[in-house]
Amino acid sequence: MEQILTDQNFAEVLNSGKPLIVDFFATWCGPCRVLAPIIEELANTYDGRIVVGKVDCDENPEICGQYGIRNIPTVLFFKDGQLVDKTVGAMPKGELVKRAEALL
Repeated sequence: MEQILTDQNFAEVLNSGKPLIVDFFATWCGPCRVLAPIIEELANTYDGRIVVGKVDCDENPEICGQYGIRNIPTVLFFKDGQLVDKTVGAMPKGELVKRAEALL
């Protein structure tokens, strides 16, 4: 299951020692709703190996500003606490799986 990330808990999760995939979304965003089930599948597939989180951009402007999120959905990929990859827009599942595998 995806972890809900906020301005308050983001740094703690980022520095957990596990790779991190973060979906930046908004509830009103159509492409975000298309991507949501794929993000949920990733969370289930990589449970225990990769942390998969979601950030509601409307409720967490600080973290969105820190990473320059201008368009949603945006998915960021972190390894060892460092940003290593980024996608913008709804992506096919295969593309996201390929990027997730690169984190392991």
